[in-house]
Amino acid sequence: MARFAFVYHGGKAPEDPAEQERVMGEWGAWYGDMGAAVVDGGGPAGKSTTVSASGAVEDGGANPVSGLTIVEAADKAAAVEMAKGCPMVKDGSGSVEVAEILQM
Repeated sequence: MARFAFVYHGGKAPEDPAEQERVMGEWGAWYGDMGAAVVDGGGPAGKSTTVSASGAVEDGGANPVSGLTIVEAADKAAAVEMAKGCPMVKDGSGSVEVAEILQM
């Protein structure tokens, strides 16, 4: 099985406790549906900083990461199908970038 990184962009943590509970339930159900394919559940990411080859440091970025998960799947198509179930994708608040983690 190959490993894939699900890199999340967008989304927002709800401020209302009832809404937080609902959203966390959706994420828990999605992770439950993927079962053993979830290698590392990862989690939300804080604000990013980009360091370039010139040594320049820039806070934020063009497409900031909001979280990360590592999954196993037979191939990229299977990983993409799993990503389609992401709560942020389903509610339109964000997207999931799917990238294979290459073995070196």
